[in-house]
Amino acid sequence: MQEHGATVPLTGFGYNLSKGVIEEIHSSGFLGVFTGGIKACAGGIAAAIFFGYIASLVSKPKIKKQ
Repeated sequence: MQEHGATVPLTGFGYNLSKGVIEEIHSSGFLGVFTGGIKACAGGIAAAIFFGYIASLVSKPKIKKQ
């Protein structure tokens, strides 16, 4: 059986999250822990959802033979 998952490290996303949290803590205080990562990565998350949706419309599902 073959496992599927991410084939490249997602370190850039983690760095972006942590950088956003740190910057937001400096400007908003403790509340920045909860809002900083979301603000920093909102564009990337929205793009991933949008392009994933477009890919699902374009591609055809394959039915596995059992």
